[in-house]
Amino acid sequence: MSTARTDSEQVELANTALYEAVERGDTVAMGRLWLDDPDTEVSCVHPGWPVLRGRSEVLRSYALIMASTDYIQFFLTDVEVSVAGDTALVTCTENILSGGPAEEEGELGPLVGQLVVATNAFRRVGDEWRVWSHHGSPVLAGRDEDDEDGADGPEGEDGGPVA
Repeated sequence: MSTARTDSEQVELANTALYEAVERGDTVAMGRLWLDDPDTEVSCVHPGWPVLRGRSEVLRSYALIMASTDYIQFFLTDVEVSVAGDTALVTCTENILSGGPAEEEGELGPLVGQLVVATNAFRRVGDEWRVWSHHGSPVLAGRDEDDEDGADGPEGEDGGPVA
């Protein structure tokens, strides 16, 4: 049985490894996963954060997140991989389940769910794919199709339907 994988499969495995490293709080694995090329600057945008530039700043941000998060688990959906030569993009939805600080020691704090859409860019280094950039944006809760007043569509300035 062959163990050879397509570029798309290798990129998807590298993408999964990124999230697994965060779940385990594994800063060593995180360091191995990110591109380490003095000629190429990495970048990262966590939801609600400014752009972080530079490998040390990006890795420090993950270390802070992992140190201050008691529990986190990612369920990735809508994963799409696109490979062009030695560059690849992965878009996905991060279905995140995380736990805040517990009220009593030894217990898990309240669990919170969150949706984030993410784009992860990868570069091939030898036989491996390394994270070049991560951008995560929160998915805001949508409104129901029917407004509270029962209107079926957009409203004008006077509150009536737009013609």
